[in-house]
Amino acid sequence: VQLVESGGGLVQPGGSLGLACAATGVVFSNYVIRWVRQAPGKGLEWVANVSSDVEFTYYTASVKGRFTISRDNSKNTAYLHMSSLRLYYSAIYFCAKGDAYPPGKGTQVTVSA
Repeated sequence: VQLVESGGGLVQPGGSLGLACAATGVVFSNYVIRWVRQAPGKGLEWVANVSSDVEFTYYTASVKGRFTISRDNSKNTAYLHMSSLRLYYSAIYFCAKGDAYPPGKGTQVTVSA
């Protein structure tokens, strides 16, 4: 199973950024996909989930209304659109299937003026 995150970068507070998670070696449509993040010196923090059929999405309170998780099962890809970014959103963002530990290297998001 390989999940490769992309789309990170440097953005100013209040800006927007879109992340992607491309999956190979897995029946992508069978799994819930999670986005999690790890800020410097901290542990993994859950950010959002999208159900396998795209019907349900869930968000941690601090990103609700700012982030949108989605997926395209035909492309084996999940997405996280982030808007109104805050300084403390800076972290490495990972995607994972189900309850598994994120297998990839993540993508760095830095929010800075």
